[in-house]
Amino acid sequence: MANMRFATGAGRLVTFIGYHHVLMILIAVAIILLSLLLAGCSSSSPVIPSIFLISLYYRSYPPNFDPAQVDPGVTTAIANIVGQAILEVRVGYFGICINPDGGAFLCSNNASSLAGQVSVDQDPLNLIWVASTFKDSIVFPYLIIVAIILAFFCFVLLATFPGWHEELDERGSGNNVKPIPSRAVSQVALALIFVASVFVLVSVLWQHTASVAASTIAQDLGNGSVKSGVGTSAMILGWFGFALLIIVTIGLLVMILSLSLIDQMDPDPLTDD
Repeated sequence: MANMRFATGAGRLVTFIGYHHVLMILIAVAIILLSLLLAGCSSSSPVIPSIFLISLYYRSYPPNFDPAQVDPGVTTAIANIVGQAILEVRVGYFGICINPDGGAFLCSNNASSLAGQVSVDQDPLNLIWVASTFKDSIVFPYLIIVAIILAFFCFVLLATFPGWHEELDERGSGNNVKPIPSRAVSQVALALIFVASVFVLVSVLWQHTASVAASTIAQDLGNGSVKSGVGTSAMILGWFGFALLIIVTIGLLVMILSLSLIDQMDPDPLTDD
């Protein structure tokens, strides 16, 4: 009996979930993912330091030799300077995290305060300063911030779409109907989410290209003593957020085209969207 009641309630819930509710859920998930991306390396919480754009760390490994190197022996001098340093630096949009001795990460948006907590032997090549330069001169988070705001406004507009309700017909029986949402509101929502998608695409492409380029250059300069890497979590969050916004954009476009087709075929306003 209880299972039948649950099934009946779940069926009613699914029936009254509109097409726009699915789009709202996708927008909410995208906003959460992009917010996590921006929050990377902003605090020392267990998960936040693992969300980073680029990492630089001291690691001894066989150097790469190439005929284009004028002085291949400089790798020995760099190795002598680095010594036993094992410090790791991670860079996010609004913060930097360091791990001087293999323990917990220390995170701050002020590189000077982080540099004051390590000794010269722990960061002999000034990787903290290099990371700070990357964050201040190359990283640009504001397009993602604007995209989140636009996506939120689209979410609010979708929330104004009419839902299912019961109306009495000429015979007095109740029927579940759903009015067509405003075409103007739908078009504004489409424009907002499209612009947000473009902003996220530009930001994620710039993030990916800049991170890979900076990682490669830093590792080549510290050949044999410095390793670098690109944050996989940040890339996943950025591209998944963009994918969700694109899905919403396509969903709104299909809905608007469907409403136009329905208007041409049936002038009755009490129609599902």
